[in-house]
Amino acid sequence: MYKLDLPVDLKQAAAIERRRNMEKQRQSRIFNAKERIIGVDVQALEQQVQDRAVREETEAARAEAFAADAIRNDKVVVMMEQRQEQDIRNLNMAVNDFRKNFQVPETRREFDLNDPDGLKKDKPARLTDDDPRCGISGVQKLDGEDLNFTARKKYQQEQMREWTKAQINERNASDMNQKHADLLYEMKARELDQRACELATAEEECRRQINMATKNFNLAQQREKEEQEAMKRQQHQDDNYTELSNHIYGDMLTENPAVAQSAFGPHRVITDRWKGMSPEQLADVRNRQEQQRQEKERLAMEERLRNEEWDKQRVDADRAAVILERREERLKKELEKQQAHENLRLGAEQKAHREFMDKEVYRNNITGDFYSQWNTSSR
Repeated sequence: MYKLDLPVDLKQAAAIERRRNMEKQRQSRIFNAKERIIGVDVQALEQQVQDRAVREETEAARAEAFAADAIRNDKVVVMMEQRQEQDIRNLNMAVNDFRKNFQVPETRREFDLNDPDGLKKDKPARLTDDDPRCGISGVQKLDGEDLNFTARKKYQQEQMREWTKAQINERNASDMNQKHADLLYEMKARELDQRACELATAEEECRRQINMATKNFNLAQQREKEEQEAMKRQQHQDDNYTELSNHIYGDMLTENPAVAQSAFGPHRVITDRWKGMSPEQLADVRNRQEQQRQEKERLAMEERLRNEEWDKQRVDADRAAVILERREERLKKELEKQQAHENLRLGAEQKAHREFMDKEVYRNNITGDFYSQWNTSSR
């Protein structure tokens, strides 16, 4: 067959071109969200605007009401906080007094842990080679194993379980006591408010009576004070005359040695009348000082020997600690070497898995032609 040039149908071509232009205009209207007006409900939008205005007015009135309530509540809260702070202050004062009188440090269960004289009362860490108090933690004896580990661990677990139960029971009891205390506090506050109103009326009447009685009492006190001052002046003058007479004729100025002898025994004297020690007493004091000096030298020698023994034990403990540290370093190096081999093996497995996924599983990749077919028509 031969290829022939057929005449172009102008009417059909114009209709095709018109439809193409209409499609482009439709696409420009539909795809542009700012200019699209098809499917918009104008009455619904106006109703939404009105509803929003009404809602804003309602919210403004509600906010004003809430603000007024908040101011009133803040005033009430401030009054309650002041009352609560006063109650807490009184309670803290009562607690401090109770601790001061009934909870001294010496009565505490753990006082032996915080006793400042605990080291003076305690024994040395090791007395003999068979001392049962020499455990592994003290590095005094190294047996190589812990034979009582299972029993001790079971006992510790039981002890921890009992402590936990006791703490839970104490917490529950504390919560119940707190709730009961809050209820009593609220009832007491109501009772105090009612009582305050009743006392305010009685206090005003009582104040007038008290002022009148106070005035009469002050007048009586003034007259009594004037009489007492006159009696004191006369008594002071008499005491001065008596004191002058006692000083002139007393044993102090006359230096009577018998006045220094105490009535409780010949070995005691009255200090404000004593004229000094005798030679025998001075010799006895010097002998006692010499004995105290010798006792102090003996105690210093014992302390030096005890410190040398402690230094020897400390050196032995340091030597054992160095041996344990070297053993731990060797074990750590072996573990690091094993971990490095394991990491190399895991890296090789991960690399082989990634190559398998890239070459075998993820073979079909999405190209740009897949996304270019979207948004090409308005239908």
